[in-house]
Amino acid sequence: MVMQMWNKRLLAAAIALSATTGQVYAAEMADADVPAGEEVATHALGETVVTATRTKKRDLDVPAATTIITAQEIKDSGAANASDVLAKVNGFAYKSYGPAGASMGTMSNELNVRGVRSGVLVLMNGNPIAWRGKYNLDAIPSESIERIEIVKGSGSVLYGSDAMAGVVNIITKKTMANEVHAGFGNYGQRSYGVNIGDKRFGFYYNTDQFGRRDGLYYDGETRTKKIHGVETLQFKGEQRTDIHDIKQESMGLTYHVNPRLDFLLNYYESEVRYTRTFTHVDFSTAGIMAGAPYNSRKYVTNRYTTQLNYKDRDWKSSLYFNTGEAEGTGTTYMSTEGAKTTSRYHTREKNSTLGLDLQRTWRIGEKSTMIAGVNGEHEIYDVTAAAAGNKTGRFMRNNWGVYGQWEQRFDAKNTGIFGLRETWTTGATRDQNYSNLSASAQWLHKLNRDSSLYLNISQSFVMPTFSQMYPKNDMQKAAPDLKPQKGINYEIGWKKNHGGHHWKAALFHIDVKDNITASVDKRNTTQYVYVNEDFRNTGIELSDEIRGKNGFSYHWGVTWQNPQTKNSDRPGGWYRNFGKLQLTGGVTYRKDKWTSSLTASYLGSRVVLPSKELPYAVKPYLLTTWNTTYAPDENNEISLRIDNVLDRDDTTMHTGLRYHSAPFNFLLSYSYKF
Repeated sequence: MVMQMWNKRLLAAAIALSATTGQVYAAEMADADVPAGEEVATHALGETVVTATRTKKRDLDVPAATTIITAQEIKDSGAANASDVLAKVNGFAYKSYGPAGASMGTMSNELNVRGVRSGVLVLMNGNPIAWRGKYNLDAIPSESIERIEIVKGSGSVLYGSDAMAGVVNIITKKTMANEVHAGFGNYGQRSYGVNIGDKRFGFYYNTDQFGRRDGLYYDGETRTKKIHGVETLQFKGEQRTDIHDIKQESMGLTYHVNPRLDFLLNYYESEVRYTRTFTHVDFSTAGIMAGAPYNSRKYVTNRYTTQLNYKDRDWKSSLYFNTGEAEGTGTTYMSTEGAKTTSRYHTREKNSTLGLDLQRTWRIGEKSTMIAGVNGEHEIYDVTAAAAGNKTGRFMRNNWGVYGQWEQRFDAKNTGIFGLRETWTTGATRDQNYSNLSASAQWLHKLNRDSSLYLNISQSFVMPTFSQMYPKNDMQKAAPDLKPQKGINYEIGWKKNHGGHHWKAALFHIDVKDNITASVDKRNTTQYVYVNEDFRNTGIELSDEIRGKNGFSYHWGVTWQNPQTKNSDRPGGWYRNFGKLQLTGGVTYRKDKWTSSLTASYLGSRVVLPSKELPYAVKPYLLTTWNTTYAPDENNEISLRIDNVLDRDDTTMHTGLRYHSAPFNFLLSYSYKF
């Protein structure tokens, strides 16, 4: 009934949005939402930001740590999708369970910003695309991206829950080039795709494959059984995880209805297989020997993303519907008590969000701008199959938000921005509803036209997801009383453009109370539960982009930080839980028909903090990609992308898990524009 009511309301709103556009075709709205006095039109698109304040501004005039990645930069880097792009951004740490973005069903890859795990709200064209707090960034092919805007620090006042440490807004192209491409590489890599379109219509299809990666993960395995009240060892050994038959497909449809109304539909499907085998056995009461299978799994994920976006000078409105299903099937050959078995494994869940966002902008004189908005979202978490005898179930809630922001220019050099947001839920399962009032204050001081200082203080709020509170599988325990996490971000920054350089510096401090994180059961390492713990981090970021001469351009970034967490299950107070030093950089060279780009991300002074244990040091990781393109004419292009150029055996995990990145691998591609 609730779903039907929402469908009727959204259908009515969509009809109203379409009707209102009949009178507004004439004006081109490239700078329609720029407050009076802004001189954005004279600057390149890559130097303007929409996400930080929900109005278009010069990057230099935004009182927050921002990064803009353009379509050309994405193309030069050789990135296949949004996940590849963000893996080497300053302040971002990468995590992957397998090559080509492969993941174990719902254990998808995550973005870690400023030490906050899963603390980033991911948007597409300003609309949230996460499911159960996760996202499939590999579902967004690089060819469909116009630019990516990154805002670090809390974005909860403007965007609500999940924007704890930052916001990533992936802005897609409204039109597509006519192009086909094909590629092949080692490890069974294959890539095919086609883009077609005109000024109003666009369509793309991509498929990517990765054959096999043995030795993805090694882990010790210990199983005990309680006999006469005493925990008795039943099995001890080591198992190896192999990943194979990775396949991903994505397709999208865009329709530019008129200068103010756009429609988008994306579909994504991934399939991956995992096989676990015992490499050696120290002890087994059931006669399990080395070489015996531990389990086999096949994971299939599919997602739909649908959006209808409207924008004019004063109004912005979006209707969106995201739905996805994740299923895991296979066989388990050893029970939780260390005995031989051939039990069937089957899990399946469906996640859906249906939402509306409406925003109005008022320009009051030449010095004041006010934004007010409201959004609503109906969220469904539906477990349709569960392993180990767990029951299925459906969980729902309505998420609401009302926000406002006042921008005041006091004089030519000083501007203040003040925001407030009320977030609440209704109709939640078990009446588990939440409410929160968040505030933000930002101050910008212009030193001159090309340099500025800023101060940013913002509160944040993150609600627990249904999948964290009410799991239906044999690996995770329920945590129905999980608390929402609340935090506050402090940041002082400096920006300067000079002589082709774009300098940025930020000093930040984050305090989070009741940070939601997964904790492994010490007595049964195959199970985990989400708990609340406190988090803090202080750090500094430095970066520079250089538009050099003679065909060269460069960028580099440095982040030093001290992320720490405190958990009542771990004695001793605060412990560092993440790497301290991150270095990122890249160089691009253009010469006639050739373009070559080398990008890298290094995370050093790393530690791993297992649940209920003390931290221990692990070696740094170094991610590298070298992409070279040759374009003999305007229609043909050949490119060679090499990942893990130094053939390092690194792990990008930040907990006790040790999934290893893929070795040196390449993909040779050809594309033709028609």
